[in-house]
Amino acid sequence: MMSPPFGSSTLRRLGLLAVVAITLGPATLLAHDMWIEPAAFSPAAGDILAVRLRVGQDFLGDPLARNPDLINQFIVEDAAGRKPVVGRSGADPAGFVRVAMPGLLVIGYHSNPSAVELTGEKFNQYLKEEGLDAVAASRARRGQTGAVRELFSRCAKSLVLSGPVTKTQGDRSLGFTLELVAERNPYATAVGQDLPVRLTYEGRPLAGALVVAMNRGNPSDKLTARSDKDGRVRFRLPRAGAWLIKAVHMVEAPAGSSADWASHWASLTFELKETTAAGSL
Repeated sequence: MMSPPFGSSTLRRLGLLAVVAITLGPATLLAHDMWIEPAAFSPAAGDILAVRLRVGQDFLGDPLARNPDLINQFIVEDAAGRKPVVGRSGADPAGFVRVAMPGLLVIGYHSNPSAVELTGEKFNQYLKEEGLDAVAASRARRGQTGAVRELFSRCAKSLVLSGPVTKTQGDRSLGFTLELVAERNPYATAVGQDLPVRLTYEGRPLAGALVVAMNRGNPSDKLTARSDKDGRVRFRLPRAGAWLIKAVHMVEAPAGSSADWASHWASLTFELKETTAAGSL
């Protein structure tokens, strides 16, 4: 069952999480992007896989240590079901996963909201960079130019494959507030083939959102698309290696949160092989 993005207990924690956000420092906060970086995208069955959290830009990031106050869900799902990602508070890597069997593992991290305050100029700049045109237009209509208090939460996923690809393997929804789901297994996708991805917000397709894909080898050469009425985009991935796909959605903050806007940041990481024998699956 999907967790509500801002329940009453969550709102009571915001004072603490604001302090946590401030301690991360302004550079980290303004970097925005957050993703899961496994130690390997193709571990062997029986391996203990380190799971790192990263915050940064252009697929280059700083470590985000495990913080129990920030974790709403930190899970891994395989053919046998869903399990928590274990780890030690304050540690980097933030968690560890035992690869119990061959197959596709879906690792997910959903954070509690944190609070940050930005100047009007910085907020407008970030709205432009993330393609949040509707929010920018709303502020302009209201004549809002001053500082903004924002709640932000992370909805990160990573796809890891152990062993060969089979027809039954694929990404799946974890029930996160904002979520990217690969509608074709990236490990059954070759360079130059299309990868369809669906974006949902609170379980429903999200239309008109800017979705960005970047490769670790050349992150400045970004692929961008707006989600269609069904929340879908298609990317023709031009090179092998690790990929990060991301999207941001922003809504007005809930009453009682002492914030103006609430943003949700979704990311999906995986590795694209140079060639794949399963490309026709």
